[in-house]
Amino acid sequence: MSDELAGLINAYRSAPGTCAGRPALPAEPLTSERVLASVHIGAGTFLESALKQAGYRSDLAEMISVTGPDNAQAAMAAIRDKYCGRILSSEFSAVGTARFGNEWQVILAHPLVFPTLPEPGQLSQELVALVNQARATPRTCGTQSFGAAPPIVWNETLSQAALGHSQDMASKRYFSHKEPGGSDPAARATRAGYRWTQISENIAAGQHSVKEAMAGWLDSPGHCANIMNPAVTEMGAAWAVNPANENRTPYWTQMFGRP
Repeated sequence: MSDELAGLINAYRSAPGTCAGRPALPAEPLTSERVLASVHIGAGTFLESALKQAGYRSDLAEMISVTGPDNAQAAMAAIRDKYCGRILSSEFSAVGTARFGNEWQVILAHPLVFPTLPEPGQLSQELVALVNQARATPRTCGTQSFGAAPPIVWNETLSQAALGHSQDMASKRYFSHKEPGGSDPAARATRAGYRWTQISENIAAGQHSVKEAMAGWLDSPGHCANIMNPAVTEMGAAWAVNPANENRTPYWTQMFGRP
């Protein structure tokens, strides 16, 4: 019966006709989510907490309930009359419906989707291309002006040093060029086996793509200066996410060097 209500909601979204006496446009169908149908939001229950406990992550969720209808068609009529605007909202992409005695419950949600982060090979290709594109043109970083700089190449040893720092920041939940144990970019590069004459480092947190991370670095005078520095010839970079981090925040490290 509850699945029937979800079907009726999608049928209404496909051809609503009117909502609150006014013409209404069709909306995309909602995906029926079993977990949303399994959650009972009773008195004193917070929707957000209940969904989290059920393992469902969303950036928007809303619950609608009606009491009294004895079948799905009657429940749909009651919901449509009072909540047609929410039922038709494009903010939602998922639905779960359930019946508890004479109470009908509808949970509308938009699941929290985390973009797919780049694999190492994709990261190296994209980031080298973007860095060299930036270095090919004169640029002002804050108050410091830079001429065009020679292109750089990828260095896997610097990449491993960058990965270690990203993993450390992600696991210990800090954001700094200096690790809690005291090591700095130069020490990390040396520890990874990179023999250097120049070392610099950019870090970022929260970005879900190479382009987004690169844009943030270019907007920051110090990070931008590291990118444009003509003295560096090689680069490595990596991101890391702590699975225990509820928000799955990516931590990025970009290391520049000259052997």
